Amino acid sequence: MEEHRGNLILIFGILGLVVCAPFGIAAWIMGNGDLKKMAAGQMDPEGEGLTKAGKICGIITLVLYIVLFILVALFLLLGFGAAILGGGIQATQ
Repeated sequence: MEEHRGNLILIFGILGLVVCAPFGIAAWIMGNGDLKKMAAGQMDPEGEGLTKAGKICGIITLVLYIVLFILVALFLLLGFGAAILGGGIQATQ
């Protein structure tokens, strides 16, 4: 039986929240795979709680980064639109 990687997945999930999104994505993917193996009896189920927590952190990371990306894009679009309409930036003809 394969040993669980719950600690690693949880660390990746937390790093995804704190440092950068790729860690969160890795936690989500690794968590999915390991939970499937645990359900099939191929992996030690002792780390199931840690694995689920890491996977959830990975999901939260991805959702937060998508929301942040959308907010930044809207801010930039609205900011440039207001600048053009307000005469701050001259539109070329």
